[in-house]
Amino acid sequence: MGLAKTEMFTDLQNEIALFAKAFGHPARVAILQHLFKLNSCVCGDLVNEIGLAQPTISQHLKELKLLGLIKGNVEGTSVCYCINSDNWTIMKEVMSRFLDQDLSKADCC
Repeated sequence: MGLAKTEMFTDLQNEIALFAKAFGHPARVAILQHLFKLNSCVCGDLVNEIGLAQPTISQHLKELKLLGLIKGNVEGTSVCYCINSDNWTIMKEVMSRFLDQDLSKADCC
């Protein structure tokens, strides 16, 4: 498999691609929706709520945390997760600017 060659692209292009990755799997979307619905940190078991195996949930949580959209705090023997509101706001602004682009004249193809 080849390298991603992300250095060929601008910081903004890489940032957009990373944020888009968060929505690239329905499990991550479901996790984010669940965290928003609860509007608090989740220390309980997401397996029952999402319906996937614990290792799969853990991998998606790890990915969302690496992307900075959620944060996790260790409380006793469990990790509690919640939306990282600062990074969520940044992601919304970056993605809104990208998605709000329109063609000035639809005279193509």
